Amino acid sequence: MKVSLIVLAGCLILATPLRAGQEIDFTRAIKPILTKHCYECHAAQKQRSGLRLDSVAAIRKGGDSGPAIVPGKSGLSKLIKAVTGAEGTKQMPPKEPKLSSAQINLLKRWIDQGASAPLNESTDPVPGVQKKHWAFLGPARPALPAVKGGAWVRNPIDRFILARLEKEGMAPAPEADRATLIRRVSLDLTGLPPTIEEVDQFLADRRPDAYERVVNQLLETQHFGERWGRHWLDLARYADSNGYSIDAPRSIWKYRDWVIAALDRDLPFDQFVLEQLAGDLLPGATQEQKIATGFHRNTPINEEGGIDLEQFRIESVVDRVNTTGAVFLGLTVGCAQCHDHKYDPISQREYYELFAFFNNCDEPVLEVPTPEQLQERKRIRQEVSAVNKKLALLDPTSDAKQMAWEKNLSHEA
Repeated sequence: MKVSLIVLAGCLILATPLRAGQEIDFTRAIKPILTKHCYECHAAQKQRSGLRLDSVAAIRKGGDSGPAIVPGKSGLSKLIKAVTGAEGTKQMPPKEPKLSSAQINLLKRWIDQGASAPLNESTDPVPGVQKKHWAFLGPARPALPAVKGGAWVRNPIDRFILARLEKEGMAPAPEADRATLIRRVSLDLTGLPPTIEEVDQFLADRRPDAYERVVNQLLETQHFGERWGRHWLDLARYADSNGYSIDAPRSIWKYRDWVIAALDRDLPFDQFVLEQLAGDLLPGATQEQKIATGFHRNTPINEEGGIDLEQFRIESVVDRVNTTGAVFLGLTVGCAQCHDHKYDPISQREYYELFAFFNNCDEPVLEVPTPEQLQERKRIRQEVSAVNKKLALLDPTSDAKQMAWEKNLSHEA
């Protein structure tokens, strides 16, 4: 009986209208209104116009058009204008039921009182977002695992290998013979087997660092860049043809060669990325840095007759945005092309903010002649200039005289 009386008393307290001057509690008085009328479009799972209304912090931050409220000034608050339809604003919510006068007055009073937030407020993340997805985590060097067979370990990587072997109850395999070692490392670094001469040289080299010497030699060959550049060219969607039905050939092999050369000269990764995304914007950009921007010139090109050129220009921009997300962010941002991403915190607005960067790109044709071709072109242009000077000395009226003479000829002549 006592419990029933306590519950009844609590219900009566909650049902009691708020008195004028009484401080409005967001959780108890405001949030139920927003939950019923606004959360379908402005909560964690969906933020139309970039606006969330499920926390005071989110309301203060607002959406695409700015803060939703001005604390202390309900008359200037966009939220009040939206729910009342004031100043030509489309009244919200768009569906019935609309907010009652009492509910609107409650919102106004809360804002005029300063729009205070509950002390324990927290904005819940979007359900399904993988907060521990590797793309959102900063790289951190892991601690070296403890192992029992420490004598087998020669470097830190060996510790991780041995720790896993010991966990599985396995022992390391015996070291391979030298002929197998050079074959493995050659295939791994260059994709090519060693020559008989290279095997014989390695077998005859008894120096303690013989294996390290072989590795360095392989790293210095062009075949290293060819072998490992293939992985990057796949990410860059490199192709020697344009795609689509005609699939005509394209001439972009200079970009392929740039990637190979960058790996062979051990270009630092930050510079490797910078030159591919904005090499042409660097001060005093070299021809090689401009060639590097071929990374985003690998989009499919439709050359069929009757196509909408603007449509396929836009599709090229979309391809560049999606490729940038996949390669550099490790995320499939393409979902946000049509709607806010359901499983990653990427909004459609953010997608088109990134889109805007690539929408400013031009499609120039870049000349990449060899030094020999430049010299030959210079020679030919000099010859042409000399001939033009001789032609300039001829009688400028010769054409008119020729036509007059032809007119005097008979039809038979």
